[in-house]
Amino acid sequence: MSYLKIPKNYKPLLDMRQTELGIKKVKDFFQGSLSAELRLRRVTAPLFVLKGQGINDDLNGVERAVTFPIKDLGDQRAEVVHSLAKWKRLMLSEYGIEPGYGLYTDMNAIRSDESLGNLHSLYVDQWDWERTITKEDRTIDFLKDIVSRIYSVMVRTEYVVYEMYPNIKPELPQKITFIHAEKLRQLYPDKTPKERENIITKKYGAVFIMGVGGPLGDGEKHDGRAPDYDDWTTIGEDGLPGLNGDILVWNNILEQAMELSSMGIRVDKEALLRQLKMTGQEEREKLYFHKRLIDGTLPLSIGGGIGQSRLCMFFLRKAHVGEIQASIWPEDMRKTCKENNIPLI
Repeated sequence: MSYLKIPKNYKPLLDMRQTELGIKKVKDFFQGSLSAELRLRRVTAPLFVLKGQGINDDLNGVERAVTFPIKDLGDQRAEVVHSLAKWKRLMLSEYGIEPGYGLYTDMNAIRSDESLGNLHSLYVDQWDWERTITKEDRTIDFLKDIVSRIYSVMVRTEYVVYEMYPNIKPELPQKITFIHAEKLRQLYPDKTPKERENIITKKYGAVFIMGVGGPLGDGEKHDGRAPDYDDWTTIGEDGLPGLNGDILVWNNILEQAMELSSMGIRVDKEALLRQLKMTGQEEREKLYFHKRLIDGTLPLSIGGGIGQSRLCMFFLRKAHVGEIQASIWPEDMRKTCKENNIPLI
């Protein structure tokens, strides 16, 4: 079901020409800076993968992938990717990338089950990145260090936009705040996960919520996460499970928290088997990706995705992701946006 939030007295700070120039500036600067900061090389990514190999990202485990038959493969079916969470780890192995180095790619996806709105589109574009790590790196401290370095690139990007368009004032705090989803639940036990996100992100401006995917103290999850890429069950140095999380920033235009990145230290063999059992998906152990991981032929890694359109939307102070990317929207949404000075592409 679609949802649209209309900011009061909204007026874009940039016209469509300025917006397109701004999009290019943000994308060029951010990916170059991210590559240098984390020592990532760019690689070419697939738009679709073969079904039944366990390579596609399952997101929350319920979203349906767009599929089509391949004539020259006897109508074997391919799936348009949701993201490249697992494919990237295979590529780390294929390229023989050593610990401390990694890769990134421009990922384009179609998510047909998405609930459309200001932040959600059928079309998803993000920088998918993955970096080889050692066993000793599988700690909360290492995760926080990588998050802080990614966030520093976001802060620098915001300043580059300010230099280009002085009417767009920087808003991000210099440092990001870390909090575990269980501690956040304990602070606001009577609130929903989304309400908690809004409260904590408005308070600090930018937060990284850790431990996403596993059950919290009340038995509920902060948010869903597939069992076969992020490690959300290993006990970290803070005594709470979860070596993953989400980067959120406060969006002053929409007056709500806005997720810019989902990331984490990836499952090792033990975490994979444990999380598959917890979710009742042991049958995945027979799939190509999972067998490679269980056999020990895939490197340990950390990785994530950073939304390109969302990043541009935030830095260029837009009210709707449709002001950044070309997609399909319900006709009533287009009409309402036009009436409220929100020019969808």
